[in-house]
Amino acid sequence: MRCPPRGLFCLRAACRQNWPSRFSVADFIYLASQSPRRRQLLEQIGVRHELLLPDAGEDTEVLETVLKDEAPATYVRRVTSLKLDAAAARLKRRHLPPAPVLCSDTTVALGRLIYGKPIDAADAARMLRELAGQTHRVLTAVAVQQGRRRFEALSTSRVSFDAMTAAEIRSYVATGEPMGKAGAYAIQGRVAMHIARISGSYSGIMGLPLRETAMLLRAAGVKFTIQNSNKPCHKTS
Repeated sequence: MRCPPRGLFCLRAACRQNWPSRFSVADFIYLASQSPRRRQLLEQIGVRHELLLPDAGEDTEVLETVLKDEAPATYVRRVTSLKLDAAAARLKRRHLPPAPVLCSDTTVALGRLIYGKPIDAADAARMLRELAGQTHRVLTAVAVQQGRRRFEALSTSRVSFDAMTAAEIRSYVATGEPMGKAGAYAIQGRVAMHIARISGSYSGIMGLPLRETAMLLRAAGVKFTIQNSNKPCHKTS
């Protein structure tokens, strides 16, 4: 196995130990994501977290620009790394208590063609027409920053859609559910009635692969707790 770049731990090596002795136990993490699905998934595995959202003047959408001829796996890793860089700078700028920071990004790919978030209803309908009757990949990259150390993982799953009629696509788009979702759908929503098969991580398709996330957090020394799922998370400012 090749050594990772300096300051970066690969998942396989980091998780050979249950708890790295060089890290103190962290009682919570910062989640640099506005996705309610990622919050729910962290709560599901008992990870206390605070939101570390962008400042009003931050343009995080520009980080998601696809580079020419960029492969989907390269793209999603790069975007996640850029978002984590921005979140780490945000943490330092706000003088917040130190804790691990988690970022994640999800993209949908049909071959090498990357499907991000639709810009409007017409764009969502176009994406769904192209994905219907096909098997595509859902790639979710996860990265955790703990001090100077960075832990990364990539989850790749496959989703097969049934053929969809124009009326079915219009009906789904009309729900508003495709907006803000990579590939213009949410697997946990109404589109599930058109999904013939999935292979891989269901939580990864939702936006946060729990197996890989748990391994990274353990490597970073994060404590998992039994918590009240009704307790709200608070935005840091």
